[in-house]
Amino acid sequence: MSLELSAPTQSEPACADDGVWLECIECGEQWAPFDDIHYTCADCDSLLEVRYAEPPTFDDFEGRGVWRYNAALPFKEGVTLPEGDTPLHEVPDLQEEIGVDSLRVKHEGMNPTGAFKDRGMTVGVAVAKELGVDRLACASTGNTSAALAAYGARGGMETLVLLPSGKVAAGKIAQASLHGARILEVDGNFDSCLDIVQDLANRGEVYLLNSLNPFRLEGQKTIGFEILEKHYEDYGEYPDRIVLPVGNAGNTAALYKAFRELVAGGELDEEQVPTLTGVQAEGAAPMVEAVENDRDEIERWDDVETRATAIRIGNPVNAPKALPGIYNTDGTAVAVSDEQITTAQRQLAEAGIGVEPASAASVAGLRKLREAGEITADESVVCLTTGHLLKDPDAAFEAGGDPEPVPNDTDAVLEHIDDEQSVLDAAIQGVSKATDSSLAAALGGLVAAYLGYRKLRSNGE
Repeated sequence: MSLELSAPTQSEPACADDGVWLECIECGEQWAPFDDIHYTCADCDSLLEVRYAEPPTFDDFEGRGVWRYNAALPFKEGVTLPEGDTPLHEVPDLQEEIGVDSLRVKHEGMNPTGAFKDRGMTVGVAVAKELGVDRLACASTGNTSAALAAYGARGGMETLVLLPSGKVAAGKIAQASLHGARILEVDGNFDSCLDIVQDLANRGEVYLLNSLNPFRLEGQKTIGFEILEKHYEDYGEYPDRIVLPVGNAGNTAALYKAFRELVAGGELDEEQVPTLTGVQAEGAAPMVEAVENDRDEIERWDDVETRATAIRIGNPVNAPKALPGIYNTDGTAVAVSDEQITTAQRQLAEAGIGVEPASAASVAGLRKLREAGEITADESVVCLTTGHLLKDPDAAFEAGGDPEPVPNDTDAVLEHIDDEQSVLDAAIQGVSKATDSSLAAALGGLVAAYLGYRKLRSNGE
């Protein structure tokens, strides 16, 4: 199977193990999946994919969670907590306000460690046990470290994580620490951490479980299976478009692989495959730069900065798999500002969906593309949110309102609640935090309308 949507099913090579093998996406060299450790092609150093002799069908899927899809995975079961089976939320107010035919939010923050990474780790740690390794490692902006630490602990394995010093949200470090990982803070950015972990892996010191590892993406592709099944159950059709945040581009590559496998199995026609649309922060947007310039490869950004720490990545290692996913589904990529991300984070919270900043990039990107006319009003859209609000509580606090001090007295509390000035002060505080001018104007109008209503009510009108 090439990276084209129309690629036919491959015949099983002699190196396959129960219909599973590894293959280079560039030169086509093939390897047995579990005899030796392979991260990239030994001949040309390109990325590898896990390939299967029998592509999956929807009828093959049974059960719940990631392992419902074991017909499309290298094992029947893995090291599980369990994971997957995350909600596809309806957001009617956002849908109407943005102006699309339907809008759903696939909230991966509802996985066991609060992020989509758990899907990849349940498969990746199972492969590590099959290979007989005993020390796992990753570079991380936070979520990968939390998932690796939890699944490594579940599997009884030593875990080492490398983090960029001062660049990872406290909640994510706390998770990795409590699950027993050894945490090393590197004086550099995420890409520097990944360089070191790759070097350690190449020396045989650790088993790398970043998304450079092809088995990680096998778990993550189940996001795509779940979206298709649930959307079809609710609407009788598949979504027109999936909008997702892009850091290392693993999810873009993984979803595209899920769709290619279903096309190969005769379950999807090519025209039914959702358009893949990637969103990056303006301060870390090498994929967007590549798409805007119609390039087949990215140029590494050495200096990246955004409050969306989970996608603060300047060298997306899965770009060679993800860019074909965007191009071959007629997709696009867009960069959004930190202010637009914060606005989207607040709006999701108002719908009861708590996400970390990077997750909200998908909704911010949808809005930007809809306003530009690149997404039309008749489209059915799914936005992927990748991590829970509590992954970055500091960012959540900054985006939300501050507590209002009140006396230790019930009557005083009631007086404060009913006091127009306190209502106005709280609303102004919200406006001052809403650095996006359109949201600030909207909040200002709401404040005025609300106070007008209160005055009419108090006058008995």
